[in-house]
Amino acid sequence: MNWKEEYRKKISKPAEAIKSIRDGQCVVMGHAAAAPRLIQQALADHCEDYNDVLIYHMTTLGDNPCYKPHCFGHFRHVSNFLAANSREVIERREGDFFPAYFKDVPSMIGSDIPCDVAVFQTTPPNAEGYCSLGVSCDYAKAAIRAAKTVIIETNEMMPFTYGDTLVHVSQIDHIIPCAYRLQELQLPAPGEVELAIGRHCASLVADGATLQLGIGAIPDAVLRSLADKNDLGIHSEMFSGGVMDLMRSGVVNGSRKTLHRGKAVVTFIMGTRELYDFVDENPDVEFHPVDYVNNPLVIAQNDRMVSINSCLEVDLQGQVASETIGIRQYSGIGGQVDFIRGASLAREGKAVIAMPSTAAGGKISRIKPFLTEGAAVSTSRNDVDYICTEYGIARLKGRTLQHRAEDLIRIAHPDFRPALAEEYERRFHTQYRD
Repeated sequence: MNWKEEYRKKISKPAEAIKSIRDGQCVVMGHAAAAPRLIQQALADHCEDYNDVLIYHMTTLGDNPCYKPHCFGHFRHVSNFLAANSREVIERREGDFFPAYFKDVPSMIGSDIPCDVAVFQTTPPNAEGYCSLGVSCDYAKAAIRAAKTVIIETNEMMPFTYGDTLVHVSQIDHIIPCAYRLQELQLPAPGEVELAIGRHCASLVADGATLQLGIGAIPDAVLRSLADKNDLGIHSEMFSGGVMDLMRSGVVNGSRKTLHRGKAVVTFIMGTRELYDFVDENPDVEFHPVDYVNNPLVIAQNDRMVSINSCLEVDLQGQVASETIGIRQYSGIGGQVDFIRGASLAREGKAVIAMPSTAAGGKISRIKPFLTEGAAVSTSRNDVDYICTEYGIARLKGRTLQHRAEDLIRIAHPDFRPALAEEYERRFHTQYRD
């Protein structure tokens, strides 16, 4: 049987494909912009046919119909990274969170994360019968290998991406041809605080550096401040439209990278239709599984690696909380620690934690004497390197606890420096001098 005949025989409707899911099984789904929306809707529409089905996924852009209250009791969600639409699910106890580095997810699938059914989104097959995983490579291949049943939505509007993204028709059990626009993520323009942070972070980036950035106002502000740099590269868990702009201008060209020279390396992207069109059949961008992209030993092969991540709060020891607000799970660790460690191992590497100095409209300092009670330490004081706010940069690596506290107070918001100075004087029995 040639692949085209095999493809035709495997074509299914969503309502038919989900009949292969059994009570008590675990379904591993694609995430972010590549979440399989037709299967999610079909499961929600037929939820009463299922009991105790575990669904593993990470972030889902837009509305996930399986989160609806009428699905409670039929599906249980588990994730190691939350967003706005999934926090409520966990808080309602319709699912649970497990701490894990993103890079470890592929090795956990099939063991710690059971995988009876894998559900992902790809492009239609190319001339050789291979589908591309498009904008989200991450843990997809591991799930497809481990699953007893593989359901794929072959979306005509999914970009065909290069790297290690190909899945053959022979690996798929149920194929759902479709054509719908990927969910987009529109980012707000950075404000003055974020732009100031961006300028400080950019001062740490040398010509020829390779960058890892997250997504949001601060990474966008950093990218806006890099227009005068030369020959930058990208090796990042993800990127957004700001990287696209710098690639078009030639600032990011990867010409001085020491690993994957000339290529921007990622494991997934989220953004606008323009970004998705940009990576479509673009040989300058490579997508690889997350256990490769986020591996610190791989990251460290990039000379002049600069990792820029954000957090929720930092204490005077330099402990960083990025995932929780007290005991409330807010997001997840993603690749923060892996890139910090990878950058620290790289020749001339730097790792930056960037954040506004305050939260809650200026009512709360993000630099605190102690982390909020119950908060998880994401980046330990032994791993932390640079902390950046709109008021400057504190280099903590190699600094004593007393010197760390002094440096952090200097980049805190002025309204909170007196209280921090009081704690400093209690702790170190010496007067704080700005």
